[in-house]
Amino acid sequence: MKGRVVAVCVSERKGQRKKNVGAGRLVAGHGLEGDAHAGGWHRQVSLLAVESIEKMRMQGLDVGPGDFAENITTRGLDLLRLPVGSLLRVGTALGEVTQIGKECHAPCAIYRQAGDCVMPREGIFVRVIVGGTVRVGDPVEVVSGV
Repeated sequence: MKGRVVAVCVSERKGQRKKNVGAGRLVAGHGLEGDAHAGGWHRQVSLLAVESIEKMRMQGLDVGPGDFAENITTRGLDLLRLPVGSLLRVGTALGEVTQIGKECHAPCAIYRQAGDCVMPREGIFVRVIVGGTVRVGDPVEVVSGV
């Protein structure tokens, strides 16, 4: 399975939309350099498919990459089919899928606006095993797990 990177997004604080910066460095055992969610835990980097974002656009929302607080927006890869433990090559880095979806403790701005948010159901999280660079247009490839 193979897809492409549509956006590489960071934010300075947790709980806010992320900004597409076009490229970044994934640091082993840490996450996306410069992002508030990076750290020594299992949800170092979040991914969401642009196809999921398009579902929200179909509901009339003006949203795009980073608006769901995802670090990496992908196209052409069915992220939800990846079991925990799958290995993904993202740009020149390697990550392991650690979690599918998440519990939202407080409704985000998107949820308050639309009454729904795709990230808790359709976002995935990875731990960075081998660091490297990631840029818009880079391949995202499943190395093992499907």
